Amino acid sequence: MKSFQWALAVVGLALGILLSFQFRITRDIQHTESVQRAQELSAQVNQMKKDYSALQAQVDTLRTKLDGATAGIGPLSPDLKEELEKAKVEAGVSELTGPGVEVTLNDSNINIRPGENPNLYVLHDEDVLRVLNEIRAAGAEAVSMNGQRLLATTEVRCTGPTIVLNRNKRLAPPYVITAIGNPDTLENSLKMKGGVAETLQFWGIQISVKKMSQVTVPAYSGGIKFEYAKAAV
Repeated sequence: MKSFQWALAVVGLALGILLSFQFRITRDIQHTESVQRAQELSAQVNQMKKDYSALQAQVDTLRTKLDGATAGIGPLSPDLKEELEKAKVEAGVSELTGPGVEVTLNDSNINIRPGENPNLYVLHDEDVLRVLNEIRAAGAEAVSMNGQRLLATTEVRCTGPTIVLNRNKRLAPPYVITAIGNPDTLENSLKMKGGVAETLQFWGIQISVKKMSQVTVPAYSGGIKFEYAKAAV
């Protein structure tokens, strides 16, 4: 009986020592820097999730209000609605129609003689830019090229035999530029003596300008994002 009690006491003592040792290890682990950092990051992630959910709810509410205002639902004054439509037009996110011109550009059809530089007889981004700048200077109110709306931030650059605009829209000739404005003024700006059309035609570049009583310039279909620019207060 006494030996059993001694054995039981030894087992109890050993178990107590093991539990104490395990407790100390667990406590030390919880207080290590890496574990504390992980716990802090986990708490931050959980807080950010809550903040994101709250902000998303605000975005959804504001978007609903904006959609309602755009559709004419709710207390929207005629002046505010007119300003909203004007802003959409100026931003290029509205399809527009009106009189204007249709300008078609294509590479030269001249047979290149041996030794001549073939780059002189193909369209480059600078050629297209000259045409665009000319019609904009002549008062074009809206411009598109091959169905792509051009904005103030639109770039035109060569990538091999094609041109890229609006960051990722790759276009190949012929390039059809549609512009809304006074048809006579737009045509004369391109066809003036010593102007863009005459210079391009010297190298055989094909350019035609057609006056139209009605043309359509589509709305800009890409995303608009300002990373650095903010409204001045």
